[in-house]
Amino acid sequence: MSVTLTVLYNPPADPAAFDKHYDDVHAPLAAKISGLESFTLVRPGPGPDGSAPQYHLIATLTFPSQEAMAEAMASPEGRAATDDLPNFAMAGATMLVGERTVVV
Repeated sequence: MSVTLTVLYNPPADPAAFDKHYDDVHAPLAAKISGLESFTLVRPGPGPDGSAPQYHLIATLTFPSQEAMAEAMASPEGRAATDDLPNFAMAGATMLVGERTVVV
């Protein structure tokens, strides 16, 4: 069963600067992590009631197993992506790891 690393990025003080760094620097670093099955992004919009989203960006990285994820994140590419976080995610981020179940 696949394992996902989901990163929930809090709303930044400067969304344009965050997006530029994420798109131009961080995403290409993360895309180089070995063993990735998939890497998806969601930029949430307002909720059904028009309220601001709780998170600015949600990134989901999928790996074939917990062991493969641990190995990939310890690789030079995984460390480079992790080491880049302080360069743009000053508002903070929450990381969640869990087994992936496809329902549909």
